[in-house]
Amino acid sequence: TQAATLKQTVEEVMRNFQMLLSKEKVSLGLSTGFEVLDRKSGGLKAGEMFVVAARPSMGKTSLMMNIVENICLDQGKPCMVFSCEMSAFQLVQRLVFSRSKFAMSQLSRGYTPTKGDLQRIQRAAVETSAAKLFIDDTPGISINELRAKARRKKRDEDIQFIAIDYLQLMKSRTKQAESSREREIAEISAGIKGLAKELGIPICILAQLNRGPESRAGKSLGVPRMSDLRESGSIEQDADMVGLLYRTAYYAENDEEREAEAGKAELVLAKNRNGETGSIPLTFIADLMRFETGPPAREAE
Repeated sequence: TQAATLKQTVEEVMRNFQMLLSKEKVSLGLSTGFEVLDRKSGGLKAGEMFVVAARPSMGKTSLMMNIVENICLDQGKPCMVFSCEMSAFQLVQRLVFSRSKFAMSQLSRGYTPTKGDLQRIQRAAVETSAAKLFIDDTPGISINELRAKARRKKRDEDIQFIAIDYLQLMKSRTKQAESSREREIAEISAGIKGLAKELGIPICILAQLNRGPESRAGKSLGVPRMSDLRESGSIEQDADMVGLLYRTAYYAENDEEREAEAGKAELVLAKNRNGETGSIPLTFIADLMRFETGPPAREAE
């Protein structure tokens, strides 16, 4: 392909500008389903890499799957998920029950689903099976293998979004990568950013943070920073957006505090190449593995 001439690029910029003016397309990218995130980011845009980073058990996979559900099931766009940690069965189970707002944990407590519950579960199952969602759960997939599979799916199914869970579980098989973990992460990160640009679609990738948040004191306990990204330099550099996810209840000192903080979550946009940074309040509904926009409802009452 010939490099786009300046004239064509300027025309595209002006078309984009006209669209923004006419408010035809409020966000230029895919909507994540989280209002404040969409507003700050302008949606997930073609060629961009969005890193969602957190400590274990903060709900990274849930947030990712909520975004996938929105793009794939609600907006009807073909999506691909690479899951190095969970099996396709686990992901789909989460998706169906989270979508039908039915907490699986109730079953072990002897709860019998009502007719309404069963109808909602059935509907969610039908919607999920009709969706163009492709899940690859190869553990420890290499960046080259992932790129080859993604290219094939783009060609055959025209996928519009890729989600990867998660970066540190992937491999790079080059000679340099074998000698240094940092080098390996850098290669994976650059490979994903390159893939997003090549396919012209956004890619969301989860990443694990190191123990930095745990070692902070007082009000800062548990609050993640960009520098907590494991082997971080390259990820920070390649990403167009970095969201740091955390839930305050996780670090509560006692039951009372835990009760008060229950459900509160925050996605801190620490880096946003094409928009504003800042904090996005969310609510985490643990039973349903779901995040929703805004702080828990009881605060708003």
